[in-house]
Amino acid sequence: MVIKVFLASSSGSTAIKKKQQDVLGFLEALKVDYAPLDIACNEDNRMWMRENVPVEKKPTNGIPLPPQIFNEESYCGDYETFFDAKEDNAVFAFLGLPPPPGSKKREVPMEEFNGDEHTEEVEAEVGGETGEEAAEEATEEDAAAEEKVAKEEEEAVEDTEEATEDTAPVKQEEAQEEVEDEEAKGEDDQPVSEEEEELRQLEQEEEDE
Repeated sequence: MVIKVFLASSSGSTAIKKKQQDVLGFLEALKVDYAPLDIACNEDNRMWMRENVPVEKKPTNGIPLPPQIFNEESYCGDYETFFDAKEDNAVFAFLGLPPPPGSKKREVPMEEFNGDEHTEEVEAEVGGETGEEAAEEATEEDAAAEEKVAKEEEEAVEDTEEATEDTAPVKQEEAQEEVEDEEAKGEDDQPVSEEEEELRQLEQEEEDE
């Protein structure tokens, strides 16, 4: 009995490529012999696959998408049913193959293939937290950071206002002193009348005597 996996080697869909790799990788992990049949380069393969997928298993448009899995002429299922068999640890039954000796130990559980191990890696990266908890913490950290920035801006504004208040009286005093200096200078620069000059001379002579 040969397991046939119908694939599209040149598919532009990332989802289809991932599903195909998932199926082939799991079959290889279980050491199941299979024959990959490309429907992209071989019209006969494509027509055979479309004709042999049961009507009730076809999508609404009537065109089944790869990967599609057969055991010789018998239809096993598509990726979704294969995935369900992985979850139930019943891939051999899904493929219509007799389980190998000690199959419970030898069959690779889904968790080991791409389940819990990956989850544990993710949890280790976020310190054992779930994605929701990590997202909540990230939101709280962002809010705290924004609050800190707002507080720093507020303090900076207060410091600026205080500095302005402190320098205002000083500038006012300096302006007052400049006005007084100009007034004093103006008095000194005023021309002295002849009478005032004579009075000053008389006062000087009296002081000399």
